[in-house]
Amino acid sequence: MKTKSFVIIEQNVADYAGKIGAWIREKVETANRKGVVLGLSGGIDSSVVARLCQQAKVDIHLVLLPYGDDMKKTGSMGHVMEFIEKFRFPYHTFDIKPAVDALTISDPSLFPSAPRADAELSRANLRPRVRMTYLYEVAQLDRRFVIGTGNLAEATVGYFTKWGDGAHDLNPLAMLTKKEVYTLARYLQVPGSIIDKQPSAGLWEGQTDEAELGITYNQIDAYLLEGTSGSAEADRKIEARRALSAHKAESIPVFEG
Repeated sequence: MKTKSFVIIEQNVADYAGKIGAWIREKVETANRKGVVLGLSGGIDSSVVARLCQQAKVDIHLVLLPYGDDMKKTGSMGHVMEFIEKFRFPYHTFDIKPAVDALTISDPSLFPSAPRADAELSRANLRPRVRMTYLYEVAQLDRRFVIGTGNLAEATVGYFTKWGDGAHDLNPLAMLTKKEVYTLARYLQVPGSIIDKQPSAGLWEGQTDEAELGITYNQIDAYLLEGTSGSAEADRKIEARRALSAHKAESIPVFEG
């Protein structure tokens, strides 16, 4: 994992918002792309990336990718529309439910030894992988990059879906702790309804990141910046997750003779 060399705080957030926006614009222009496409979930990370692009005058098109009415049930659709209307973003909506359901292996007899938890998680991970497919189709149709939204805290514990939300062409938040994302969100005037809600990957109804991880983002951030979360048990969990998910951060192994 790369070493973190900066920390964004209230006193320098304006400077870093400008730097990150300029970095996005440079990557897009160098590759001769029209702009970027972003999957907007109603969460803080995607909202911050959208605003960074907007402030840097990078052409950004948002895509909403609900699974049926899941975003309405969780309230995320209301947060998304509040955000879009406040900042006047262009967007499209595609319901991924038909595609996800068509891809789901629904016959349990095919893999009878699979633990129930693994089966449920494999189905849940279909959603971000289908969302990735939609984003890349839109990107190719409109000569754009897919921009990522994963932060350093998530990457540290492998909290992303391989070839799902972990797939993108560039990622401006990759070296930011969750606290730094919140600092940017406040500076960029992201609505309070988004800043104040519990982070969720939307893998299933009622899911929250911290409940699933069994550790908090504050603990992960402290581990990253100070070498310990302040809790031996939390440190063990972070280190175990890092080891278990190491394959997600590594290059694909290839036989070289």
